[in-house]
Amino acid sequence: MKKTIIILSLLFVCMAATAQESHTDSTDVFYKHLELKELVVTGLAGDAKMKEMPAPVSVIRPADLAARAGGNIINAIAAEPGVSEITTGGGISKPVIRGMGYNRVVVVSDGIRQEGQQWGDEHGIEVDGNGVHSVEILKGPASLMYGSDALAGILIFHPEPARAAGEFGGSLSSEYQTNNGLWAYSLSADGNVKGWIWNGRFSDKHSHAYKNSINGKVANSGFMQRGASAMIGRNEDWGYSRLRFSYYHLKPGMIEGEGDNYGYKPDLPFQHVRHFKVVSDNTIHLGSGNLKLILGWQQNRRQEFEESTDEPGLDFRLNTVNYDLRWQGSASDWKLAFGLAGMGQISDNLGEEVLIPAYRLFDAGVFATATKSVGEWTLSGGLRADLRWLHSKALEDRFQAFSRRFPGLSASLGAVRPIGEHFTFRANVARGFRAPNLAELGSNGEHEGTFRFEIGNKDLDPEYSLQADLGLDYSSRYVSVRASLFTSRIDNYIFAARNGMMAEEDLPIYVFKSGLAHLQGGELAVDVHPVHQLHLSSAFSCVYANEVGGDDLPLIPAPRLFSEIKWELSHDGSLFNNAFVALNLDWNLRQNHFYAKDDTETATPAYALLGASVGTDLIIKGKKRLSLYIIGSNLTDKAYFPHLSRLKYIGVYNMGRNISFKMEIPF
Repeated sequence: MKKTIIILSLLFVCMAATAQESHTDSTDVFYKHLELKELVVTGLAGDAKMKEMPAPVSVIRPADLAARAGGNIINAIAAEPGVSEITTGGGISKPVIRGMGYNRVVVVSDGIRQEGQQWGDEHGIEVDGNGVHSVEILKGPASLMYGSDALAGILIFHPEPARAAGEFGGSLSSEYQTNNGLWAYSLSADGNVKGWIWNGRFSDKHSHAYKNSINGKVANSGFMQRGASAMIGRNEDWGYSRLRFSYYHLKPGMIEGEGDNYGYKPDLPFQHVRHFKVVSDNTIHLGSGNLKLILGWQQNRRQEFEESTDEPGLDFRLNTVNYDLRWQGSASDWKLAFGLAGMGQISDNLGEEVLIPAYRLFDAGVFATATKSVGEWTLSGGLRADLRWLHSKALEDRFQAFSRRFPGLSASLGAVRPIGEHFTFRANVARGFRAPNLAELGSNGEHEGTFRFEIGNKDLDPEYSLQADLGLDYSSRYVSVRASLFTSRIDNYIFAARNGMMAEEDLPIYVFKSGLAHLQGGELAVDVHPVHQLHLSSAFSCVYANEVGGDDLPLIPAPRLFSEIKWELSHDGSLFNNAFVALNLDWNLRQNHFYAKDDTETATPAYALLGASVGTDLIIKGKKRLSLYIIGSNLTDKAYFPHLSRLKYIGVYNMGRNISFKMEIPF
């Protein structure tokens, strides 16, 4: 805790020191910050300017995504303050926002919430990162927008925008990584002809075993990932209609800390994860607003092969139908939205082994939100009521049938006000809701990928959170600062903990329990640019979580400081355009706050990772012909465990030194 206070103090000292601004001419940087403040993001009552959002929002723009390396899309965005990841080797990452992950984070892709059995530890988000144009990160309870599960926040993956009328083209991108031999390519094409818009993409990625300085090559850590997507739509004066299709396939090896398979083809045990999705996105202009209807179907199929390459042990099939009908518009000085949204699910067990019972689920939510400017204040808020029905099926002597209903009421009230020319004050209070998932309610069996035997509790109640957020932003020609603090109380907070006993399979038994939880923390991001080409940035984030009057909670990331020096060499449209060189340090403090009861967790030592990157666009005859990036990670080859690494408890370290080479050719 003392280290955290010292770091925060140092950052605030830096802020005070840089407030004495030089008078170097840097108008292009000034306009960049104006542009950032004018960014349009997803608001309660429809699209809103980022500067008017009362809760913390981060946006990762296309140029920033292109300059990052990672085995998957979550890995590529995990450097953002307040965001971390639960990792399993080089290919699997699950998002965590402010210390909460799994079913407490909603991921939105193609306009609907991604449903891929996110209760599971050993697989990530089934989204091809090559098709993600930009990422929006909303921190804090967002149940008003998506109902149950968004206690921590929302990740929104925005697709590539349609081209201007009469244009068509595409791109070819590729990547190679030295540590794990990862090679990847992605080919896309899109167009807009006479009101018809379309696009298509195919991506492929392969990796052999990664290595580090302690374990050497990590057996069976290779993976294969493949994705395909297509969209066709029509733009008219009355609105638009778009139909999207996507397919995702991931085949990762399951790392057990032993074995001799270091090649590209995973050996037993391994997984097949397939995700199919079809989304119909429609908007009709009605008077001063829009009527939106989004319908989606997705199927997630997850298979674990343990004894045979032909017959899966675990075989989950989850079918989900999503629906969202809403009106968004304005009346007088109000921005309004109201509607109905929810989903239905059918989950089946098709394998010989079972972990959770088959189930049926349906939920519905009605909501209304509003935003209004009053003087210099921008006020926003809303109400939502949800009801989830759940029926679990019996299976011989393994599972008993049960049915549950989970009502939920969500609310939010926020305010934003500029203070003078440079400051903006934000405040938000929100109540969130999350119904327990089937793993928490009904699991009873060996969870192969997590090295434990899990037992659910069908009497668990929904989680209800009450969270307060305070924020203060400062923006000028040479300095920008974003500071956010939050405190959250969560009733019936659910987590898995060891009970001190062992199952017949010689695995520790984990049971799901709940209690009253308190989480608090925040983020501080500082960007100083004394001259228009140089950026000195630091972002600090921390979260502390415990049962009220009791133990620390499990799976809480360590405090973290990410600092970068970036020199932007050119933006003048010359041969080497948007060229830059950057050096960064990712410092993760020691995590002494962990759930120690029955050895569920242990402390995690501090570590610092050094990185560097260079990149440029090549401009020939006034057009961008090529983009090149070289990204170095963990350049000192540090052996380390993130606190949220699932492989920590079998002695497997994360990836060592890695150099990524990326290229994109537009046409």
